[in-house]
Amino acid sequence: MSINIVKPELLAPAGNFEKLQAALIYGADAVYFGGKNFSLRAYGDNFTREEILQAVEFTHALGKKIYAAVNIFAHNADLDALTDYLKFLKRAGVDAVLVSDLGVLNLAKEFALNIHISTQANVTNFQAAKFFHDLGAKRIVLARELTRDEILNIKSNCAAELEIFVHGAMCISYSGRCWLSKFLTGRDANQGACTHSCRWKYSLVEETRDGEFFPVSEDKRGSYVMNSKDLCLLPNIDKVIQSGVASLKIEGRMKSVNYVAGVVKVYRAAIDSYFANPDEFFIRDEWLAELNKVVHRPYTTGFFMGDNKPTEIYSTSKPNRAVNFLGIVREFDGSTMTATIEQRGKFELNQRVEFLQPHNETFSQTITSMRDVDGQEILSAPHAQQIVTIPVVKPVEIWSLMREEF
Repeated sequence: MSINIVKPELLAPAGNFEKLQAALIYGADAVYFGGKNFSLRAYGDNFTREEILQAVEFTHALGKKIYAAVNIFAHNADLDALTDYLKFLKRAGVDAVLVSDLGVLNLAKEFALNIHISTQANVTNFQAAKFFHDLGAKRIVLARELTRDEILNIKSNCAAELEIFVHGAMCISYSGRCWLSKFLTGRDANQGACTHSCRWKYSLVEETRDGEFFPVSEDKRGSYVMNSKDLCLLPNIDKVIQSGVASLKIEGRMKSVNYVAGVVKVYRAAIDSYFANPDEFFIRDEWLAELNKVVHRPYTTGFFMGDNKPTEIYSTSKPNRAVNFLGIVREFDGSTMTATIEQRGKFELNQRVEFLQPHNETFSQTITSMRDVDGQEILSAPHAQQIVTIPVVKPVEIWSLMREEF
């Protein structure tokens, strides 16, 4: 099976404008976002129309691409507003729209928008991929349930670009098409309002013993029987690249700036390292260490390797605690070796911190002095987005993230 290998796009989530900036500055080739309506993250920050125009301008100025998620399953009542929104996205100049609903696809075609088929469409075979391609889709985001061999087979039999998820949270239901949240709470996951019911604690009830609850496992806390691990294909990134997919997607529009920056930087480094010398490529310890500094559940390679390893966590629904994100470097003065920090978490004098940089290596130091915006010496920075100047031991890039030392 002959596959043409090209350097894939690294596609990152943009939950708001600041996260979009971080994703692109830390190395993403493209970003995807949702507007205030019609994407599947109704409770994220999302983008107003004015912010979408700003985001498109920022992204294109860097020579990169921006995609709009319009992947709800639309009802008749949505169609008038949806039509107006798609017209706006065309005027705004987004590079593509992600859709799962055939009606939305049809509307997007009317306005000559580039179309990417969302993973919500459950594409698991090459005939389905060809069907969407024949309808005008440029790219297919494949279902997460596919193995590497299945992806290779689709690539060999379909001319459309292929995109797969390589990192982030996974849904217990097939390609995310879930009715559990709607059934239990009235909030519809397919309209972007999921309550993540799959991560709740459950017990078993026998139908003739109403009110008697039995733990699914022997753990007295119950069992999180539908609680999935997080996807991480970094250990197999060489095989992912060799599958010939056009885009590697990171999940996480609801995640923090620290998550977006750290994960994007790791996958950027891994992709670039592979193409610099494929024959001697290896997974670096510092990449894995960085992925353990962001919020995540235990990692899994999911279905990709076809090894049928367990992908659920039965003991808790909570993710690990990430390294504390303290602030963003907004300015650096080389003559005085000082950095101006916009505070995001409390930090104080004599604290050990590290700087994750967009391009250069992470370094650690102790905060030896602190001054506020008026130049007054202070002992701590407890206020949200307080501007603080500190001396640094090395030159530090703008947009570096200051975090507690891990």
